[in-house]
Amino acid sequence: MKTILVTGSNGLLGQKITSAVLSGKQVNLVATSKGVNRFKSTQGYEYAEMDILDPVNVRRVVEHYKPDAIIHTAALTNVDKCESEKELAYQLNVEAVKTLVTICEEYNIQLVHLSTDFIFDGMAGPYDELAEPNPLSYYGQTKLEAEEIIKNSNCKWAILRTIIVYGVISDESRSNIVLWAKGALEKGDTINVVNDQWRMPTLAEDLAECCLLAIEKNAQGIFNASGNEMMSIAELVRQVADFWKLDSTLITEISAASLNQAAKRPVKTGFILDKTIKVLGYKPHSFEEGLSLMDQQLKER
Repeated sequence: MKTILVTGSNGLLGQKITSAVLSGKQVNLVATSKGVNRFKSTQGYEYAEMDILDPVNVRRVVEHYKPDAIIHTAALTNVDKCESEKELAYQLNVEAVKTLVTICEEYNIQLVHLSTDFIFDGMAGPYDELAEPNPLSYYGQTKLEAEEIIKNSNCKWAILRTIIVYGVISDESRSNIVLWAKGALEKGDTINVVNDQWRMPTLAEDLAECCLLAIEKNAQGIFNASGNEMMSIAELVRQVADFWKLDSTLITEISAASLNQAAKRPVKTGFILDKTIKVLGYKPHSFEEGLSLMDQQLKER
C-alpha cells in the first residue's frame, strides 16, 4: 500500500483528498499543514504539523513518514496578495517547491504538484497542455517558475493545472466563489460580478480524485484538471442564484477593468481535458452536479 503525504491538508483541496482516502482508497495518508488539524475526523490517517517554509521541518517530516508520493497543494493563491506581498508569494510558491523537489529527488518520491490557469494570458483559451504560458500576474509568474523547477528536476513528477476550485469545507472561515455568492445573496446583499472573464470552475472532489489517479497510475507530465464547462464569472454566479432559488436581481454585472485590482487577470482561460480523461480516467462533474453535491453536504453539516 502506498503512503501519500499531502501538503496544505487544511485547505479545500487538502480536505477533499483526506475525505477521498477515508472513503475507501487503499493508501496510507499523511496529512500535513501549518498549525493544528482542521479536518472534522482524526481517525484513519496520520496528521503532522509541517511548515512548508521551513526546509528542516519539511525534511524531518518526510524522512519520518517515508512517503511514496507527495501531493503539493499548499500555496499562496490570493492573486492580489501575491502582487502586494511578492516575497511571501515567492517563498510559498517557489522556494517551498525547491525544497520538495530536492527531497523527492533524494528519496525517489513521486511529486504531484498543483498549478493554475493563471500561467496563461487568456488570449487563446481554452488551452491544452502544450500551450505557451504568458502570465499576467506575479501569482502566475511564481506558479510558472515552480513548474519549470519541477520539469527540470530528476524526480518523478506530475503537474495538475486547475481553475477556480469550489466546494464545501468543514472550516467555515474559508470560502470560495460559490459559497461567497450563495452567502451574500442569502443575506440580501447586492454583489458586483465581472461579466468579461471566462473560466471552467472545478469541483474540489474532482480535483482530489485526479490527484489520487495521478499517483495510482504513476502519471508523468502535465495534465489539465478543471471542470468541463466554460462560463463567465457572472454566469457562474447566476447559476448559483438559480440553483438555490436566490434573488438574481441583486447581481450587478460589471467589467473587470472597473474593479482596479492589483493583479491583472486573464480574460478567457479554460482547459482542453482530453489527455487527462484518456490517460488518467478523469471524469469531472457538470457544474450543476457540483452544486447538487455541495447542497447535500451543506445540509449534512
